Amino acid sequence: MKALVARSYGPVENLTLADVPKPTPGPGHVLVRSEASALNAIDLALITGAVKDHLPIQHPFVPGVDVTGVVEAVGEGVSRFSVGDRILAWNGVPSGGLAEYTLVQDAPSAALRPATLSPAESAGLPTAALTAAALIDEATPRADEKVLVVGASGGVGSFVVQLAKRTGAKVLATARADEEDLLRRLGADATVNYQTSDVTAEALRWAPGGVDVVIDLTHAGPALAGAAAAARPGGRLASPLMGPSAFDRGVTAVYTGTRTPAGRLEVLAAQAAEGHLHVEIGARYSFTDAPRALADYAHKHLHGKVVITL
Repeated sequence: MKALVARSYGPVENLTLADVPKPTPGPGHVLVRSEASALNAIDLALITGAVKDHLPIQHPFVPGVDVTGVVEAVGEGVSRFSVGDRILAWNGVPSGGLAEYTLVQDAPSAALRPATLSPAESAGLPTAALTAAALIDEATPRADEKVLVVGASGGVGSFVVQLAKRTGAKVLATARADEEDLLRRLGADATVNYQTSDVTAEALRWAPGGVDVVIDLTHAGPALAGAAAAARPGGRLASPLMGPSAFDRGVTAVYTGTRTPAGRLEVLAAQAAEGHLHVEIGARYSFTDAPRALADYAHKHLHGKVVITL
């Protein structure tokens, strides 16, 4: 079968489409004929070796943590899926979605795909929506609270805006000028152009005294202090990246990544299928263009999700 392959740690430009053995499902796994996969920041980190000290991989490595497709074979002990089922999944570090066939674990990280959800939408959902939901869990925005979302136009950010708005909170989203209309359609009450404005200053104008919650998807470590300065005394900051546990004025911080509690992916997929959760697809590529898709994702500003269809 064909797959996008990394032979060693290095730049994304080193990956090539190559023939690799078709996998066989072992106990607790299913073999999926891939229909689409979406790119995520973790793909780049695994490929380049940026996280190899705590998330090592084996080479040759096939990236793609998000995948959707049709179950072709099931391993021993699989109870939730059958041959012919259409599913979507978050594969985590094992990855493998950028191949004609991939293995998926029979676990809460996989779910049946609603009939009305397209392969592209399904591929764009798992990592970004699950991470956004985990951030909302930790940040706990409440009705009428004010939330600043930094990095709102990306894959995770587009879901954070929607999920935060559904709590009844008011949302200020950072965006480039050409993304402001999109974020307002997703539910943002206001936007701030981070290219031309001081985000913290604008947030404090929008919410005198500071916002209740900051969800920063862009910065890590000490760089989070700028966004934290937009929070009110005793406010809350949440991020998928690491940083201090607290900031000035009693602003507390929580950090979380992708989580797969039982039933959550099914709920998110159903919400997307019913039109209650929008999967923003900023760019689509064919499988033969997968190397270019990865390079564009690494080096260009692309809003929403980048999806590769097989």
